[in-house]
Amino acid sequence: MFNQILGSEQNRVGKWAAIALLLLSAFLLVQVLTGLKKFPNAGKEIYPQSTISVSGEGEAFAIPDIATFSFTVTEAGENVESAQGLLDKKIDAALEAVRALGVEEKDVKTAGYNVYPKYEWEQRVCITYPCEGQNKLVGYEVSQTIVVKVRDTDKAGDLVSRVGAINVSNISGLEFTVDDREKYVAEAREQAIEKAKAEAKILAKQLGVRLGKMLYYNDNSGYPQPYYGYDTMAREGMGGGVAISAPAKAVLPEGETKITANVTITYEIR
Repeated sequence: MFNQILGSEQNRVGKWAAIALLLLSAFLLVQVLTGLKKFPNAGKEIYPQSTISVSGEGEAFAIPDIATFSFTVTEAGENVESAQGLLDKKIDAALEAVRALGVEEKDVKTAGYNVYPKYEWEQRVCITYPCEGQNKLVGYEVSQTIVVKVRDTDKAGDLVSRVGAINVSNISGLEFTVDDREKYVAEAREQAIEKAKAEAKILAKQLGVRLGKMLYYNDNSGYPQPYYGYDTMAREGMGGGVAISAPAKAVLPEGETKITANVTITYEIR
């Protein structure tokens, strides 16, 4: 009798377990179907086959309001201290000339500093073959590069001349540009987008299709290019040579800075 009762109880438990499993399966099936409705493209190609891509280019011209240049001083000595001492004297003289023309401390920074050991090959007396020799340390070379930002561009040529008169080993990178470049980048980008949109409308009309939603956007903006106006070239020439052998004032053509923006837009078509 006990076995009969136990067996009956087991049957009831098994029946309810089966019912619970069936209900759980139905619930999960409903959840899966509901989730699939949120992804109508499931099982289909994600990107539509019919698209058109258009490009637009914009330009913005800015009158340079800053100039930058760099100079490098290199000195050698028997040890690092002696080489550094010679370098400091020349650096101090160059910075004094820079400050004398109104450049602030915040616009002068060190861009590089290096110390190199100097070796010479010492050949020993050759008694047997092969002859032997060795590198002998003969001193050190210290090099420092300074970058200067000039906010009064009219003084740029004079500054380069004065620094060059101190016999600085290398002056390079005199470049006229704009301080707030992003303003002109945004202007050029806006122009490029408008051109791309207009081109898309024309192309869609010619193809006899309608534009759908925008699918892709690629932006390649903000590259500055020197641009010289006719008046600047006629007055001062394109060369812009700077006499750095004497502290005479040099006149440099500033021209204009052209900032370009290139965008590509891809539309779905219907």
